[in-house]
Amino acid sequence: MILRPRQQVFVDRSVEALHEHGNTLAVAPTGAGKTIMLSAVVGRMLAGGDGKACVLAHRDELTRQNVTKFCRVNPGLSTSIVDAESKSWRGRTTFAMVPTLARQSNLDNMPSLDLLVIDEAHHAAAAGYRRIIDTARERNPQCRLYGVTATPMRGDKKALRPIFSNVADQVRLGELVASGHLVKPRTFVIDVGTGEALSQVRRTADDFDMAEVDRIMNKAPVTEAVIKHCKEQSGHRQTVVFCSTVDHARNVTDAFNASGESAVLVHGELPDGERRAVLRRFEKGDARLVVNVAVLTEGWDHPPTSCVVLLRPSSYKSTLIQMVGRGLRTVDPSEHPGVIKTDCIVLDFGISTLLHGSLEQDVDLGGCTGTGEAPTKECPECEATVPLAVRECPLCGHVWERMEDEDGGPEAISDFIMTEVDLLARSSFLWVDLFGDDAALLANGFTAWSGIFFLNGRWHAVGGATGSPIRLLSIGERIVCLAASDDWLNDHETADSAHKTKRWVHEAPTERQLQYLPAEYRHDHNLTRYQASALLTFRFNRRAIQELVFKADQQHLAEVA
Repeated sequence: MILRPRQQVFVDRSVEALHEHGNTLAVAPTGAGKTIMLSAVVGRMLAGGDGKACVLAHRDELTRQNVTKFCRVNPGLSTSIVDAESKSWRGRTTFAMVPTLARQSNLDNMPSLDLLVIDEAHHAAAAGYRRIIDTARERNPQCRLYGVTATPMRGDKKALRPIFSNVADQVRLGELVASGHLVKPRTFVIDVGTGEALSQVRRTADDFDMAEVDRIMNKAPVTEAVIKHCKEQSGHRQTVVFCSTVDHARNVTDAFNASGESAVLVHGELPDGERRAVLRRFEKGDARLVVNVAVLTEGWDHPPTSCVVLLRPSSYKSTLIQMVGRGLRTVDPSEHPGVIKTDCIVLDFGISTLLHGSLEQDVDLGGCTGTGEAPTKECPECEATVPLAVRECPLCGHVWERMEDEDGGPEAISDFIMTEVDLLARSSFLWVDLFGDDAALLANGFTAWSGIFFLNGRWHAVGGATGSPIRLLSIGERIVCLAASDDWLNDHETADSAHKTKRWVHEAPTERQLQYLPAEYRHDHNLTRYQASALLTFRFNRRAIQELVFKADQQHLAEVA
């Protein structure tokens, strides 16, 4: 497979930091392809030798997912698993469950490691992780330590500075929105008469005092106003609501149900089985809203969710981004037929957006995806080396003052559409405008193809590959569909098949190609062999493409009706 350009930069910077410092943390939000990048770093660090790596995770599902993706990125590296069922260290890379490996009997059998990787690295300061880290360094003082996380300031709230001395790279949420790998958030700050009181709430060591927030927000008139605004703004969108306390969440859930809206509740006091059953009800569509208290900020994704309601403030911007991120996933039509998602509405009834700035202001089209070494600065609190663009130190939580423009106002919101041209230019594949009207683009690989097609105000991404049926990949915004199409090719092709490096991109079409094309193409002296190949791919797959696109369009019209 081929990494996206931003993923390749992330990997390059991580490898460079590991060689320079012996340890590093890299930060990437939901949608960045964290496991793919982690796997590529391991492959680079183990290349050309007989070194051994271990990848830590704290949940069974993460371990299994990581192994599958790792093998796609590194088909030549052997793997093994250490968990409750298996205790094998045979592979060059071993994927280990932290609760299992942290037991002394299992640690005693851990071999000398050259690289220890911590997925969800915000947990790394916990006791079980520290035992594993300390043992790895005792066995091999030269063992390198690599952490990857979306939320460095969450988990047990302990600073990561004693473990990591630097941050190699931080992919910002706005980069993924601008490149089409997440949908755009539309943020509304709504004061229901509590803004002034919330701004006076004291902060604890970890966050705002949620007991004080509860006293302000957990009142019937406030909840009634919240429900009124939610109905007006969110319509029929599937919605996740974040509350301050369990009592607050119960009252909000009851009030939504009493108003005629179906809502379910999850919180940390629920047994795991009951929590999963409640979430299944929401994911099946039996409930429109899921209300929670600090449970769904990480490790949970339901892509059709397209509204996030914040009934609590957050002292860390990373926590705010994590909560809003629950609604930014793009939708795979094959997994969620009939669901079209073009944006995510964020209703902030707290003060987080005012405190940290609009999420769209994180979009920076100049410099944040450049190649080469990342510009850095030193954190004045913990003296860690961090990327220049970060405003909150991922290792200790220090917050830099928000940048302002020359007029003293908030930063200008960048134009999302500018990145679409950049994505086309940076793609590993050449995209052909099939009919010169910019309504159908297609790119070819050696074993796969993909295209985006416009119909009735929406774009549709379609992909095909040898041995696989043609699939509908995405519906909605052009940039999101283009990102899904490009990812399809990246998943099925290798760098050798990226046609921009192939001489035949510029060669004249063959006689055999011209035989299968309409007569007018014989007189087009600018037609290339690659363009002819793209036209033929569309011609041979036209019926299947039309069936998928027309069916999706009719399904959407039926849903709207």
